[in-house]
Amino acid sequence: MLNHNNSEPEFEPIDNFHQTQQSDLPHTESGDSRPTQTRIRIRIPKEYHQEPVISNLISEHGLKVNFNAALLGGKNSDDGWFDLELNGTSQQIESALIYLNDLDVEIWSNSNHPDEETW
Repeated sequence: MLNHNNSEPEFEPIDNFHQTQQSDLPHTESGDSRPTQTRIRIRIPKEYHQEPVISNLISEHGLKVNFNAALLGGKNSDDGWFDLELNGTSQQIESALIYLNDLDVEIWSNSNHPDEETW
């Protein structure tokens, strides 16, 4: 969790997250339209810096995306790290995670059971 008491936000230790595998992606039943949310960290490789990866989560998958933190290099020579909260239906989140996985974006989750995570 981010520390908001200091002037500089801090990332929650990555040890609290694990790299998501294909089997970790949620598999929802069709017709489930209940709102839910999940928190992930993603590493977007530098070759995607000109692509609207996060914007596509909103426009193509219908999610609300909150940035908890981001780490970007000033020269576009490094990968970008984002700590995101995804809000939408289970189907929208599943679709977005599959999209990110298809791009080979590293996805890190702080849940051992992402399909059960609903804060």
